[in-house]
Amino acid sequence: MTRRQKRFGAGRSVLTLLTAFGALAGAALAGAAPAGAVQGGTRIAPGVTYEQFDIQASKGLTRAHVLSVDLRNPKVRLGLLSPGAVAARGTVSRLADAQGAVGGVNGDFFNLTETQHPGVQATGASVGPAIAKGKALSAAVPNGQRFGPAMPPGRSTKDVFGVGDDRRARLDSLSLSGSIGTPDGKLPLGGLNQYALPVGSVGAYTAKWGSVSRVRATCGTDTDRAAPCSADTYEVTVRGGRVVSTADTPGSGTIAKDSTVLVGREAGAQRLRKLSKGERVTVQHKLVPAGSRKPFSFALGGFPVLTDGQPLPGLDNRTAAVRTAVGIADGGRRVILLALDGAAEYRTGLTVAEVADAMRKLGSVDAFNLDGGGSTTLVARVPGATAVSVRNHPSGGVERPVPNGIGVFSAG
Repeated sequence: MTRRQKRFGAGRSVLTLLTAFGALAGAALAGAAPAGAVQGGTRIAPGVTYEQFDIQASKGLTRAHVLSVDLRNPKVRLGLLSPGAVAARGTVSRLADAQGAVGGVNGDFFNLTETQHPGVQATGASVGPAIAKGKALSAAVPNGQRFGPAMPPGRSTKDVFGVGDDRRARLDSLSLSGSIGTPDGKLPLGGLNQYALPVGSVGAYTAKWGSVSRVRATCGTDTDRAAPCSADTYEVTVRGGRVVSTADTPGSGTIAKDSTVLVGREAGAQRLRKLSKGERVTVQHKLVPAGSRKPFSFALGGFPVLTDGQPLPGLDNRTAAVRTAVGIADGGRRVILLALDGAAEYRTGLTVAEVADAMRKLGSVDAFNLDGGGSTTLVARVPGATAVSVRNHPSGGVERPVPNGIGVFSAG
């Protein structure tokens, strides 16, 4: 019995290597891993290995695909996969190839649909904060506006996984700190490039938002995503530090690099109406980590399922699904990326509680749940290849475009 088999031999979720599974089910299993996927483990790049194995979970058999990343190797790093705008989406394979990644998984939950608000465009923007190359891209929407399964008690949309400038991975939470300077004084900033603003607030939208309509930002409430859109809205465009235009409703289109669009709802809209063309306005913002003063080189949202080696209280142990997760081991110097297979034979997946258990058995001390279902995708590029390949079967049959992901990059 191998060390891996021993590790997963105990407990409710029993993991077995594919070679063992093949002896039981036969090599001609329909829906087996895509061409190029290997049994056991293989080196993708310096400090990066890939493997796949099966998990006998409470709802049935599922298949896991795993990338292990050793951040102690100076030739490897993690970064945010992004389509170039917050309100945009791309498949994980396309994002990885465009940015030169050797592997990666999908990231945060996102604004996928707007059936509750007919005529309002879904933005595709992520739920939680996002940082890329040390720069803040977006802040978190209110808890009641999120998409995805229920979070553990006490958690919020501000929770993130990321890697700091010290090259150590960690879990934390990121809060928006910002203000709007006007001739009448400072206003609090309630949002940054996010698809939903808190009731009564003002949010800032920059060139990083993209060209998608900003109407969705004024729909729903802090506790009810499906609540009607606000009837009291206002928008102000600031260019070069001065107000250049105003509008009664949020607009759309590309935002110039030297411009910021302020969107207000309710009390926030009323405050913006006091601004006139030509008046000087300044906007300041930053994302502040709660647990460490070390800045993030990249971060993205989701929710924690394992901290200090212990599953969080209240994790769902009933609903199984195809899922994606990321784990932290060895003091933040090793990262484990996991994606389940969406082929029909394995689609029952894992419960959130089982994800925490699986990540712990893989050696994670902390673990973070990412978007799942049709979004779950893991890609890797074998040495000598010019592009990544999808290692799992996406449950929708094809890759779903997503707003971001975790990319694995190698200089070797």
